[in-house]
Amino acid sequence: MRAWLGAARSRAQRWLPATLRGRLMLMLFVAVIASHVLTLTVVFELAPYSWDMVQPPPESWPDVPDDIWYSPATLLDIGVRLLALLLPAWLGARWLSEPLRRLAQAARELGTDIHRPPLAEADGTLECREASRVFNQMQACIRQQMADRDRFVAAVSHDLRTPLTRLRLRAENLPEEDRLRFSRDIEEMDVMLTATLDHLRGVARAEPMAQLDIQALLESLVDDERACGHDVRLCGRAAAPIAAQATALRRCVGNLVGNAVRYGGAAHITLIDTGDAVSIRVRDFGPGLPPAELDKVLQPFYRGPGAPRHAQGMGLGLSIVQDIVQRHGGYLQLDNAPDGGLIALVSLPRLERPAQPG
Repeated sequence: MRAWLGAARSRAQRWLPATLRGRLMLMLFVAVIASHVLTLTVVFELAPYSWDMVQPPPESWPDVPDDIWYSPATLLDIGVRLLALLLPAWLGARWLSEPLRRLAQAARELGTDIHRPPLAEADGTLECREASRVFNQMQACIRQQMADRDRFVAAVSHDLRTPLTRLRLRAENLPEEDRLRFSRDIEEMDVMLTATLDHLRGVARAEPMAQLDIQALLESLVDDERACGHDVRLCGRAAAPIAAQATALRRCVGNLVGNAVRYGGAAHITLIDTGDAVSIRVRDFGPGLPPAELDKVLQPFYRGPGAPRHAQGMGLGLSIVQDIVQRHGGYLQLDNAPDGGLIALVSLPRLERPAQPG
Protein backbone atom coordinates (compact mmCIF):
# COMPACT_ATOMS: atom_id res chain seq x y z
CA MET A 1 0.00 0.00 0.00
CA ARG A 2 2.79 2.40 0.92
CA ALA A 3 4.62 1.62 -2.34
CA TRP A 4 1.44 2.26 -4.33
CA LEU A 5 0.89 5.59 -2.58
CA GLY A 6 4.50 6.55 -3.26
CA ALA A 7 4.15 5.72 -6.96
CA ALA A 8 0.88 7.68 -7.19
CA ARG A 9 2.49 10.65 -5.48
CA SER A 10 5.40 10.55 -7.91
CA ARG A 11 3.02 10.51 -10.89
CA ALA A 12 1.05 13.42 -9.44
CA GLN A 13 4.24 15.42 -8.92
CA ARG A 14 4.92 15.29 -12.68
CA TRP A 15 1.51 16.79 -13.53
CA LEU A 16 1.49 19.50 -10.85
CA PRO A 17 2.93 22.98 -11.41
CA ALA A 18 6.54 23.19 -10.31
CA THR A 19 6.52 26.67 -8.78
CA LEU A 20 4.79 27.90 -5.65
CA ARG A 21 2.90 30.52 -7.68
CA GLY A 22 1.62 27.88 -10.07
CA ARG A 23 0.34 25.71 -7.26
CA LEU A 24 -1.40 28.66 -5.60
CA MET A 25 -3.12 29.51 -8.88
CA LEU A 26 -4.18 25.90 -9.31
CA MET A 27 -5.59 25.79 -5.78
CA LEU A 28 -7.59 29.00 -6.26
CA PHE A 29 -8.94 27.73 -9.57
CA VAL A 30 -10.05 24.46 -8.00
CA ALA A 31 -11.64 26.31 -5.07
CA VAL A 32 -13.65 28.63 -7.33
CA ILE A 33 -14.87 25.80 -9.58
CA ALA A 34 -15.81 23.64 -6.61
CA SER A 35 -17.67 26.52 -4.98
CA HIS A 36 -19.82 27.16 -8.05
CA VAL A 37 -20.48 23.50 -8.76
CA LEU A 38 -21.55 22.73 -5.20
CA THR A 39 -23.69 25.86 -4.93
CA LEU A 40 -25.56 25.17 -8.16
CA THR A 41 -26.06 21.55 -7.14
CA VAL A 42 -27.55 22.52 -3.78
CA VAL A 43 -29.76 25.32 -5.12
CA PHE A 44 -31.20 23.53 -8.17
CA GLU A 45 -31.35 19.95 -6.97
CA LEU A 46 -31.27 19.69 -3.16
CA ALA A 47 -33.54 22.67 -2.31
CA PRO A 48 -36.12 23.00 -5.11
CA TYR A 49 -38.94 23.90 -2.74
CA SER A 50 -37.09 26.87 -1.25
CA TRP A 51 -36.28 28.53 -4.53
CA ASP A 52 -39.05 31.09 -4.13
CA MET A 53 -37.56 32.26 -0.84
CA VAL A 54 -34.24 33.34 -2.35
CA GLN A 55 -35.64 35.37 -5.26
CA PRO A 56 -34.63 39.06 -5.38
CA PRO A 57 -36.98 41.27 -3.37
CA PRO A 58 -39.83 42.94 -5.33
CA GLU A 59 -40.18 46.65 -5.94
CA SER A 60 -42.10 47.13 -2.71
CA TRP A 61 -39.00 46.52 -0.54
CA PRO A 62 -40.59 47.61 2.80
CA ASP A 63 -43.28 44.93 2.37
CA VAL A 64 -40.77 42.08 2.16
CA PRO A 65 -40.57 40.04 5.36
CA ASP A 66 -37.42 40.66 7.33
CA ASP A 67 -36.62 36.98 7.81
CA ILE A 68 -36.49 36.13 4.10
CA TRP A 69 -32.67 36.24 4.13
CA TYR A 70 -32.59 33.80 7.07
CA SER A 71 -34.38 31.07 5.14
CA PRO A 72 -32.89 27.54 5.12
CA ALA A 73 -32.00 27.80 1.43
CA THR A 74 -30.06 31.06 1.95
CA LEU A 75 -28.18 29.75 4.94
CA LEU A 76 -27.45 26.52 3.12
CA ASP A 77 -26.16 28.49 0.14
CA ILE A 78 -23.80 30.56 2.29
CA GLY A 79 -22.61 27.53 4.25
CA VAL A 80 -21.81 25.53 1.13
CA ARG A 81 -19.86 28.43 -0.40
CA LEU A 82 -17.82 28.92 2.78
CA LEU A 83 -17.13 25.23 3.11
CA ALA A 84 -16.13 24.97 -0.53
CA LEU A 85 -13.67 27.84 -0.10
CA LEU A 86 -12.29 27.13 3.36
CA LEU A 87 -11.68 23.41 2.98
CA PRO A 88 -9.51 23.66 -0.19
CA ALA A 89 -7.74 26.70 1.28
CA TRP A 90 -6.87 24.73 4.42
CA LEU A 91 -5.74 21.68 2.49
CA GLY A 92 -3.76 23.86 0.11
CA ALA A 93 -2.03 25.69 2.94
CA ARG A 94 -0.95 22.38 4.47
CA TRP A 95 0.15 21.05 1.10
CA LEU A 96 2.27 24.10 0.30
CA SER A 97 3.71 24.61 3.78
CA GLU A 98 4.76 20.99 4.44
CA PRO A 99 8.13 21.25 2.60
CA LEU A 100 8.86 24.53 4.38
CA ARG A 101 7.98 22.94 7.72
CA ARG A 102 10.38 20.07 7.02
CA LEU A 103 13.09 22.57 6.09
CA ALA A 104 12.55 24.53 9.32
CA GLN A 105 12.63 21.33 11.39
CA ALA A 106 15.86 20.25 9.69
CA ALA A 107 17.42 23.65 10.41
CA ARG A 108 16.52 23.31 14.11
CA GLU A 109 17.98 19.80 14.28
CA LEU A 110 21.18 20.79 12.53
CA GLY A 111 22.47 22.56 15.65
CA THR A 112 22.34 19.35 17.70
CA ASP A 113 22.83 16.69 15.00
CA ILE A 114 25.15 17.64 12.16
CA HIS A 115 24.99 14.02 10.92
CA ARG A 116 21.19 13.99 10.53
CA PRO A 117 19.89 12.45 7.25
CA PRO A 118 19.76 14.93 4.35
CA LEU A 119 16.46 16.38 3.20
CA ALA A 120 14.57 14.80 0.32
CA GLU A 121 15.24 16.94 -2.76
CA ALA A 122 12.39 15.57 -4.89
CA ASP A 123 9.44 16.85 -2.84
CA GLY A 124 7.69 20.18 -2.89
CA THR A 125 7.75 23.09 -5.30
CA LEU A 126 10.72 24.12 -7.40
CA GLU A 127 11.67 26.73 -4.81
CA CYS A 128 11.46 24.23 -1.95
CA ARG A 129 13.50 21.64 -3.84
CA GLU A 130 16.18 24.22 -4.52
CA ALA A 131 16.21 25.28 -0.85
CA SER A 132 16.51 21.64 0.23
CA ARG A 133 19.39 21.09 -2.19
CA VAL A 134 21.25 24.16 -0.89
CA PHE A 135 20.56 23.11 2.72
CA ASN A 136 22.03 19.64 2.06
CA GLN A 137 25.09 21.19 0.43
CA MET A 138 25.56 23.46 3.45
CA GLN A 139 25.27 20.50 5.83
CA ALA A 140 27.83 18.51 3.83
CA CYS A 141 30.20 21.50 3.81
CA ILE A 142 29.89 21.93 7.60
CA ARG A 143 30.53 18.23 8.15
CA GLN A 144 33.65 18.39 5.98
CA GLN A 145 34.92 21.46 7.84
CA MET A 146 34.36 19.76 11.19
CA ALA A 147 36.25 16.68 10.01
CA ASP A 148 39.14 18.87 8.80
CA ARG A 149 39.13 20.71 12.14
CA ASP A 150 39.27 17.47 14.11
CA ARG A 151 42.25 16.28 12.04
CA PHE A 152 43.97 19.63 12.56
CA VAL A 153 43.38 19.55 16.31
CA ALA A 154 44.68 15.99 16.56
CA ALA A 155 47.83 16.92 14.64
CA VAL A 156 48.43 20.07 16.70
CA SER A 157 47.85 18.17 19.96
CA HIS A 158 50.45 15.58 19.02
CA ASP A 159 53.00 18.10 17.74
CA LEU A 160 52.74 20.39 20.78
CA ARG A 161 52.70 17.73 23.47
CA THR A 162 55.87 16.09 22.17
CA PRO A 163 58.18 19.04 23.05
CA LEU A 164 56.40 19.42 26.39
CA THR A 165 57.25 15.82 27.19
CA ARG A 166 60.88 16.46 26.27
CA LEU A 167 60.93 19.52 28.53
CA ARG A 168 59.63 17.47 31.44
CA LEU A 169 62.37 14.90 30.96
CA ARG A 170 65.09 17.53 30.73
CA ALA A 171 63.76 19.34 33.79
CA GLU A 172 64.43 16.26 35.88
CA ASN A 173 68.20 16.93 35.58
CA LEU A 174 67.94 20.50 36.85
CA PRO A 175 68.58 21.61 40.44
CA GLU A 176 65.63 21.29 42.82
CA GLU A 177 64.66 24.96 42.79
CA ASP A 178 64.91 25.33 39.00
CA ARG A 179 63.13 22.01 38.47
CA LEU A 180 60.12 23.16 40.51
CA ARG A 181 59.87 26.41 38.56
CA PHE A 182 60.16 24.60 35.23
CA SER A 183 57.57 22.04 36.33
CA ARG A 184 55.08 24.78 37.24
CA ASP A 185 55.59 26.50 33.88
CA ILE A 186 55.24 23.23 31.98
CA GLU A 187 52.09 22.35 33.93
CA GLU A 188 50.58 25.74 33.17
CA MET A 189 51.42 25.35 29.48
CA ASP A 190 49.81 21.90 29.51
CA VAL A 191 46.61 23.28 31.08
CA MET A 192 46.48 26.12 28.57
CA LEU A 193 47.10 23.74 25.69
CA THR A 194 44.36 21.35 26.83
CA ALA A 195 41.84 24.16 27.27
CA THR A 196 42.66 25.67 23.86
CA LEU A 197 42.43 22.34 22.03
CA ASP A 198 39.15 21.51 23.76
CA HIS A 199 37.76 24.85 22.63
CA LEU A 200 38.97 24.35 19.06
CA ARG A 201 37.29 20.97 18.85
CA GLY A 202 34.11 22.59 20.17
CA VAL A 203 34.11 20.40 23.26
CA ALA A 204 32.58 17.89 20.85
CA ARG A 205 33.60 14.42 21.88
CA ALA A 206 31.76 11.63 20.11
CA GLU A 207 29.14 11.35 22.85
CA PRO A 208 25.53 10.49 22.02
CA MET A 209 22.50 12.03 23.62
CA ALA A 210 20.90 9.75 26.21
CA GLN A 211 18.25 9.95 28.91
CA LEU A 212 20.14 11.31 31.89
CA ASP A 213 19.21 11.46 35.57
CA ILE A 214 20.36 15.02 36.10
CA GLN A 215 19.56 14.81 39.81
CA ALA A 216 22.10 12.01 40.27
CA LEU A 217 24.67 13.83 38.13
CA LEU A 218 24.49 16.98 40.25
CA GLU A 219 24.58 15.02 43.51
CA SER A 220 27.72 13.22 42.34
CA LEU A 221 29.33 16.52 41.36
CA VAL A 222 28.49 18.06 44.75
CA ASP A 223 29.96 15.05 46.59
CA ASP A 224 33.20 15.36 44.63
CA GLU A 225 33.45 19.09 45.38
CA ARG A 226 32.79 18.57 49.08
CA ALA A 227 35.45 15.87 49.19
CA CYS A 228 37.88 18.56 48.04
CA GLY A 229 36.80 20.81 50.90
CA HIS A 230 34.65 23.18 48.86
CA ASP A 231 31.39 24.71 50.11
CA VAL A 232 28.96 23.41 47.48
CA ARG A 233 25.26 22.76 48.16
CA LEU A 234 22.36 21.44 46.11
CA CYS A 235 18.61 21.92 46.47
CA GLY A 236 15.65 21.13 44.23
CA ARG A 237 14.68 18.01 42.33
CA ALA A 238 14.06 16.85 38.76
CA ALA A 239 10.82 15.00 38.12
CA ALA A 240 12.10 13.01 35.13
CA PRO A 241 15.28 12.36 33.15
CA ILE A 242 16.38 14.67 30.34
CA ALA A 243 18.07 13.94 27.01
CA ALA A 244 21.67 15.15 27.35
CA GLN A 245 25.34 14.34 26.86
CA ALA A 246 26.38 13.23 30.33
CA THR A 247 30.10 14.05 30.16
CA ALA A 248 29.58 17.39 28.46
CA LEU A 249 26.83 18.44 30.87
CA ARG A 250 28.92 17.46 33.89
CA ARG A 251 31.76 19.57 32.55
CA CYS A 252 29.35 22.44 31.92
CA VAL A 253 28.10 22.51 35.51
CA GLY A 254 31.59 21.74 36.80
CA ASN A 255 32.97 24.86 35.11
CA LEU A 256 30.26 27.01 36.69
CA VAL A 257 30.81 25.50 40.13
CA GLY A 258 34.58 25.86 39.76
CA ASN A 259 34.23 29.55 38.92
CA ALA A 260 31.85 30.06 41.84
CA VAL A 261 34.26 28.43 44.30
CA ARG A 262 37.31 30.19 42.86
CA TYR A 263 35.88 33.72 42.78
CA GLY A 264 33.06 33.54 45.33
CA GLY A 265 34.22 31.03 47.92
CA ALA A 266 31.10 28.84 47.65
CA ALA A 267 28.53 27.54 45.16
CA HIS A 268 24.84 27.00 45.80
CA ILE A 269 23.11 24.93 43.08
CA THR A 270 19.35 25.00 42.60
CA LEU A 271 17.64 22.48 40.31
CA ILE A 272 14.27 23.56 38.86
CA ASP A 273 12.06 21.27 36.77
CA THR A 274 9.18 22.98 34.94
CA GLY A 275 8.11 19.94 32.92
CA ASP A 276 9.16 21.12 29.47
CA ALA A 277 12.59 22.33 30.63
CA VAL A 278 15.13 21.87 33.41
CA SER A 279 17.03 24.83 34.86
CA ILE A 280 20.28 24.71 36.84
CA ARG A 281 20.99 27.82 38.89
CA VAL A 282 24.53 28.25 40.26
CA ARG A 283 25.13 31.14 42.64
CA ASP A 284 28.32 32.35 44.28
CA PHE A 285 28.89 34.97 46.99
CA GLY A 286 31.71 36.92 45.42
CA PRO A 287 31.85 40.50 44.15
CA GLY A 288 29.86 39.73 41.00
CA LEU A 289 30.56 41.41 37.67
CA PRO A 290 29.95 44.89 36.27
CA PRO A 291 26.86 44.88 34.01
CA ALA A 292 29.03 45.65 30.98
CA GLU A 293 31.09 42.49 31.61
CA LEU A 294 28.21 39.99 31.77
CA ASP A 295 28.24 39.41 28.01
CA LYS A 296 31.98 39.83 27.51
CA VAL A 297 32.96 37.00 29.85
CA LEU A 298 31.15 34.56 27.54
CA GLN A 299 33.59 35.32 24.75
CA PRO A 300 36.55 32.95 24.24
CA PHE A 301 39.88 33.96 25.80
CA TYR A 302 38.32 36.85 27.74
CA ARG A 303 39.00 37.22 31.46
CA GLY A 304 37.13 39.67 33.62
CA PRO A 305 38.88 42.54 35.38
CA GLY A 306 38.49 40.81 38.76
CA ALA A 307 40.23 37.58 37.73
CA PRO A 308 43.41 36.97 39.74
CA ARG A 309 46.56 37.12 37.68
CA HIS A 310 47.91 33.94 39.28
CA ALA A 311 44.77 31.91 38.52
CA GLN A 312 45.17 29.21 35.90
CA GLY A 313 43.06 29.35 32.79
CA MET A 314 42.66 31.30 29.61
CA GLY A 315 39.11 32.60 29.88
CA LEU A 316 37.55 29.62 28.13
CA GLY A 317 35.43 28.19 30.96
CA LEU A 318 32.23 30.17 30.35
CA SER A 319 32.68 29.98 26.58
CA ILE A 320 32.80 26.19 26.82
CA VAL A 321 29.71 26.25 29.06
CA GLN A 322 27.82 28.30 26.50
CA ASP A 323 28.85 25.95 23.67
CA ILE A 324 27.60 22.92 25.61
CA VAL A 325 24.32 24.59 26.56
CA GLN A 326 23.66 25.70 22.98
CA ARG A 327 24.40 22.18 21.73
CA HIS A 328 21.62 20.99 24.05
CA GLY A 329 19.22 23.59 22.63
CA GLY A 330 19.23 25.71 25.80
CA TYR A 331 20.63 29.06 26.89
CA LEU A 332 23.00 30.48 29.50
CA GLN A 333 22.21 33.67 31.41
CA LEU A 334 24.42 35.58 33.86
CA ASP A 335 23.03 38.05 36.39
CA ASN A 336 24.20 39.76 39.56
CA ALA A 337 22.30 38.78 42.70
CA PRO A 338 20.56 41.69 44.49
CA ASP A 339 22.49 41.01 47.72
CA GLY A 340 25.82 40.30 46.03
CA GLY A 341 27.33 37.49 44.04
CA LEU A 342 26.85 36.14 40.54
CA ILE A 343 24.02 33.88 39.34
CA ALA A 344 24.54 31.61 36.35
CA LEU A 345 21.31 30.11 34.98
CA VAL A 346 21.42 27.18 32.56
CA SER A 347 18.08 26.26 30.98
CA LEU A 348 17.83 22.97 29.07
CA PRO A 349 14.67 22.02 27.14
CA ARG A 350 13.40 18.47 27.05
CA LEU A 351 14.06 17.42 23.47
CA GLU A 352 11.40 15.43 21.58
CA ARG A 353 13.99 12.92 20.49
CA PRO A 354 17.62 12.37 21.46
CA ALA A 355 20.02 13.91 18.97
CA GLN A 356 23.19 12.27 17.75
CA PRO A 357 26.54 13.85 18.49
CA GLY A 358 27.63 16.71 16.27
